[in-house]
Amino acid sequence: MPVTTAMVEIVRHIDDVIGNLDEKQIKQFIKVIQKSNRVFLIGAGRSGLAARAFAMRLVQLGLTAYVIGESVTPGMKKDDLLIAVSGSGQTNSVVSAAQVAKGLGCATLAITSYPDSLLGEIVDYVVVIKGRTKIDIEKDHLKHQIEGRHSTLTPLGTLFEDSVMVFFDGIIAGLMTTLKAREQDLKARHATIE
Repeated sequence: MPVTTAMVEIVRHIDDVIGNLDEKQIKQFIKVIQKSNRVFLIGAGRSGLAARAFAMRLVQLGLTAYVIGESVTPGMKKDDLLIAVSGSGQTNSVVSAAQVAKGLGCATLAITSYPDSLLGEIVDYVVVIKGRTKIDIEKDHLKHQIEGRHSTLTPLGTLFEDSVMVFFDGIIAGLMTTLKAREQDLKARHATIE
């Protein structure tokens, strides 16, 4: 069945991503979040949705977090952090935001599959999350056609965003430990009107 086959493929990919994560990058990510005054997040499309979900958890954890592009998002200042999420590392709006944040003297961090991308070269810190991105789709399609194989059951880069969502949940668990936060602390800051 395509549904369960796709789910197994997604879980296998995420398991592979976990096995290849760089502990130094993870520790640096947590450290940078903790020393920042405020955290700003940006991503386009599904990457943007993953960034929004992470911003919500950061706020529930008691940190100050904003999503770039929302009408209530204030201007960034020097002691803030920008977390930019882009599988390809080439998304124009995300790259532009990183350039502006760097110009303001803010710390910048990218979550990407391509650390050598334009985004990866701009930011101060990179966390590599391997995934099937738009770039890979273009490469994979021709290869699969020549080999007579079907393309993956996870279309348009889904594996990157799925992996980022799980990674962000892991980061929240790590922050809960370092900040000595409990689930009830997060629940106390959960939205009361939904």
